[in-house]
Amino acid sequence: MSTLALLVAVLICLVSVLFAGGLAYLAHRHPAAREPMVIAIAAVGVMAGVIVPIAIR
Repeated sequence: MSTLALLVAVLICLVSVLFAGGLAYLAHRHPAAREPMVIAIAAVGVMAGVIVPIAIR
């Protein structure tokens, strides 16, 4: 894997962690939506589903 691809994968991972943290914070502020960790884990799972096929290439 090239250095550029690794850099892009790391940046996408960082963005997905920030995104999941933001969703967990919003869910914590509005508990009627869902449990915060369920939303955060689902967001990370979706992002991993996008990142893994890109990183495998």
